[in-house]
Amino acid sequence: MKKALIFSVAILLLIACEQRKTNTSETTDSTTTTQTDTTLQAIDPAKVTMDGELPSKAAVSALFNEMDYQQATQCYLWGLPIVAYAEWQHIHNDVFGASSNDLVMYNSYDDKLGILTANATTPYIINFIDLAKNGPTVIEMPAGHTAGGLGDFWQRELAAIGELGADKGKGGKYILTPPGRKPITAPGYYSIPSSMMNVFFGFRALDPDPAKAMALIKGVKIYPYADRANPKPTKLVSPAGKKYLAIQPDGLVYWQRLYDILNEEPVEERDRFFMSWLNNLGIIKGKPFNPTERQKKILIAAATRGKQMAMANSFDKRLDSIYHWQGRKWDYVMALTNSNQRAANYDEFFRRTSYFFEAVTFSNAMISKTPNLGQAYLGAYEDKDGNWLEGNNSYTLHIPANPPAVNFWSVTIYDAATRCIIDNKQRNADLSSRKDLVKNSDGSIDLYFAPEAPAGKEKNWVQTNPGKHWFAYMRFYGPTIAYFDKSWKMDDIVKVK
Repeated sequence: MKKALIFSVAILLLIACEQRKTNTSETTDSTTTTQTDTTLQAIDPAKVTMDGELPSKAAVSALFNEMDYQQATQCYLWGLPIVAYAEWQHIHNDVFGASSNDLVMYNSYDDKLGILTANATTPYIINFIDLAKNGPTVIEMPAGHTAGGLGDFWQRELAAIGELGADKGKGGKYILTPPGRKPITAPGYYSIPSSMMNVFFGFRALDPDPAKAMALIKGVKIYPYADRANPKPTKLVSPAGKKYLAIQPDGLVYWQRLYDILNEEPVEERDRFFMSWLNNLGIIKGKPFNPTERQKKILIAAATRGKQMAMANSFDKRLDSIYHWQGRKWDYVMALTNSNQRAANYDEFFRRTSYFFEAVTFSNAMISKTPNLGQAYLGAYEDKDGNWLEGNNSYTLHIPANPPAVNFWSVTIYDAATRCIIDNKQRNADLSSRKDLVKNSDGSIDLYFAPEAPAGKEKNWVQTNPGKHWFAYMRFYGPTIAYFDKSWKMDDIVKVK
């Protein structure tokens, strides 16, 4: 009995050793995280003292500690998509001062630095709508070359808007109705019932003419349906140089965000087991979040271990048919089957986790199977030899001639720890067909990723940060048949030796 009691206390002490700072601005290199979080081990069944056929009374507390810890790590993985949006909404409201009826425009390199795997090529225009405050809400879209959509806070698509939406790029009015209310259908409106109280709205103005793109952005209006006769103007808000990090926070802050957003949303049938696990951790819908010291230690340790699990699950996916080309290390970033995150006999827990740890927003257009429409995304986390991509090394990437994209293609580099575009002195994270890249005589292009630019290759170079890992996304806007039939094949990223 004494040995079991000592073991139970030891588990709690080990959990305490896992505690990390909960400042949302803290970032840690993935290598460091792995090295500093190896103390908590699973209970060895041989070390659980037994009282006959039952665990001893002292061993029971140790078993419950491990049960709660294991369930907390899975709740961390489960909560990644909703916590990402909740944190980003918090930044919109409390850092940028934007309301449900305002738009935040991310245009410059610095504007986008805190967004999970942002595209550095085109502006983002983002809004988070709180239907509990707004009630039914109208979005007016102008006619033009735009791509966007609406999604709930589990990051499931509610509707496409723009050229792939009901308005087909001709413009129109969309009306969002909160859950639990009869959808509003009215002449001149596209009706969209929402599954959740909080809704993400985002779009990009794809017109290459900056003046035309800005006119489209300023033409968008958002307002409560009740104010439709005399709506207030929609403000266009800028990050204005404010530092932020719209990623899932670490430590207890992660669980605070999860608690807050769960209390605003209905519980779905698929999530009831997770809600039960959270009850044991002090996160109970409808009750204050006031975890005990024991629960805090478990939650902090689980956030650390859960993040490491998420990194492994994203950066080295153990999913079937994950690579686009046989013998290449470019995987499907969006491994989900569809926006509903559902397969024939199960919900796609691990596929959902792999994407929403490193990225935000999802639509069926982003996994388009129709040539010349939508987008295609591939990710590379390793070099040709299977090693993580490191900022102190020099790498090349050969892009064969005629990349399969009707609109444009881009390669963007991200910091592995934050999953945001790299914050380098060059102030550049991407190379694309919209830039003045130097081509080879056969039309192919060689790109370079290194701390310093190779002589004469500055136009084709992205600066990496020594001591930090990175990864790359290759995006095809309007992927052609050559992408889908794989007749066009791209090389791996190669370390320069």
